[in-house]
Amino acid sequence: MKPTAAPASFERPVRHPIRPELLSINNYHYRRGGAESVFLQHGALLEGAGWSVVPFAMQHPANLPSNWSSYFAEEIELGHRYGALRTLRNASRVVWSHDARSRLARLLDATQPAIAHAHNVYHHLSPAILPLLKDRGVPVVLTLHDLKLLCPAYLMLASDGVCERCKGGRIHNVVVHRCIKGSLAMSALAMVETAVHRALGLYRNNVDRFVVPSRFLFEKCVEWGWPRDRFTWIPNAVDLERVGPLPEDDRPGQPFLYAGRLAREKGLPVLIEAAARADVPLVIAGDGPQTSALQALAARTGGKVRFTGHLAFPELVALIRASRAAVLPSEWYENAPMSILETYALGRPVIGSALGGIPELVRDGVTGATFPAGDVDALAAHLAAFASMPDERILAMGRAGRDWVEREFTTGRYLARILDLYDGLVPAGSPIARAASPARPNALAGAR
Repeated sequence: MKPTAAPASFERPVRHPIRPELLSINNYHYRRGGAESVFLQHGALLEGAGWSVVPFAMQHPANLPSNWSSYFAEEIELGHRYGALRTLRNASRVVWSHDARSRLARLLDATQPAIAHAHNVYHHLSPAILPLLKDRGVPVVLTLHDLKLLCPAYLMLASDGVCERCKGGRIHNVVVHRCIKGSLAMSALAMVETAVHRALGLYRNNVDRFVVPSRFLFEKCVEWGWPRDRFTWIPNAVDLERVGPLPEDDRPGQPFLYAGRLAREKGLPVLIEAAARADVPLVIAGDGPQTSALQALAARTGGKVRFTGHLAFPELVALIRASRAAVLPSEWYENAPMSILETYALGRPVIGSALGGIPELVRDGVTGATFPAGDVDALAAHLAAFASMPDERILAMGRAGRDWVEREFTTGRYLARILDLYDGLVPAGSPIARAASPARPNALAGAR
């Protein structure tokens, strides 16, 4: 993919000074994965509540259009092959991006944000932008979509399984175990990155509040030494208008479904083996680095597995509705998988591994079932049980999941929680706080 050229000048879009401004920050400005979906949904909700949302991201050919894109940082893609000089330059930017910092400074000169809300910024924009926001007096919120705050490799997953060896500052373990794609060089860069960021206190000293979508990650951060009062639990949300109501003639299908990235940490070999043992049909939607290996495994097991590749959202909705249950066999500490909430919203149960944030979203016997991560026999037993279960029982679990989403995981509930958090960070009586106050009734009116 060809890098996007840096703009020659910075155009200043028309602003709405009466509306409070949110500076919304993420590496990418398109729907690349779960973090980007939450980032874009977050901005749309604030816009709907009367805020003016100013995005800041990295330039990328797939980015959504934005009036502020001339301020975006220069593109950096770590998976690309560059010459030695460019590779060295990219490595230095992972640790500290002068480009992102200088471009954000220009953006701040053109705006007056009440809040800066960041999502994934490491590796590309880098946390070098955080002290700048602090210096400008902008309160900073950071949503944690993974374990990067604790683990240099962000997965807490080594070659021998779930790993917490870096606890207590022992980050040399990321190099010892080559946790980044088995590469010594990339693992060493991750260690240096983490060491520099911690020495400078980039997260500790410059983020006012961390948002965590799962109670698991909340408690894990506290366990690893972070003060409890630095975190606020705000779960992810599903746009029920986008999903639509459950059909009156709803009937579950026979196939089980996995939808997501085809990567090692997702535990898909266990799922393929279990589906073959239980003799149930399985659909795998998505793509990733393990695609070819998983297709070969499916052929060896003789299981009834169909790979669809990446699907657009309407196609995925149809696939979920045609399934019996979704399966999430992850073997790492998942945070708060959106796929679980979306499956519930479409009226289907979920079978998930009892690891990370998954158990707090799957109620055994009520909305689905859990099994010990990596246990082929236990998963096969669940698949067989769900396959033989009466359709009415499957639908009852799916409706229980939908009811739970309607109570706790709507966009209205999410927005109300976010604005409660913002209210506590913006100084009372400030012009920005007074401008922001009209958004409050709109947000609460949307909560269902």
